[in-house]
Amino acid sequence: MAHLTDNTPDEELMAAVRNGDGAAFSVLARRHLQRVRAIGWRLLGSAEAADDLAQEVFLRIWQKPEAFDAARGEFSHWLARVAANLATDRLRRKRPEPLDDETSAERLQDPAPDPEQATMKAQQARRVQAAIAQLPERQRLAITLAHDLGHSNGEIARILETSVEAVESLLARGRRKLKELLREDVRSDGKSVARERNRGGRA
Repeated sequence: MAHLTDNTPDEELMAAVRNGDGAAFSVLARRHLQRVRAIGWRLLGSAEAADDLAQEVFLRIWQKPEAFDAARGEFSHWLARVAANLATDRLRRKRPEPLDDETSAERLQDPAPDPEQATMKAQQARRVQAAIAQLPERQRLAITLAHDLGHSNGEIARILETSVEAVESLLARGRRKLKELLREDVRSDGKSVARERNRGGRA
């Protein structure tokens, strides 16, 4: 490819990658890395696992670029499907890892200048991640594609190779379950605070 820019379409970049163009591959990886990591983080439960998944996904693209067929749809949809399938394979081999520190929750976020605000965001991210980790795989993936990556229901349907109606059902059930889990988490925290206060009053 004579000239590559950040505006070069994905499909043109993939055509160049098929010819061994490393510069085209670098543009693709830079453009889509965060999307793949977001899928990995939500499905696998840690930033480290998300990084490992991203490496596997992009290595596969470099080694087998012919697997992408532009006639069957957009590159970004195909990439999300590849990432989701590889993440699901990993899930079946190993349970998701819990977020056990603030670093894991913060690595996929922009750094915040206010330490207190950063801590609150990290705590909230851990709560949401813990709740999402309890959802069935396809609900978890649908939530990630819709809310983290901004895909429409039609796009999610193409990525998951299902109907729009099925996606709507997955999202509705996933959101309903998330609300229940987060409410339970808040109630649990409230009880813990009350117990600590009672202990302090008796001391």
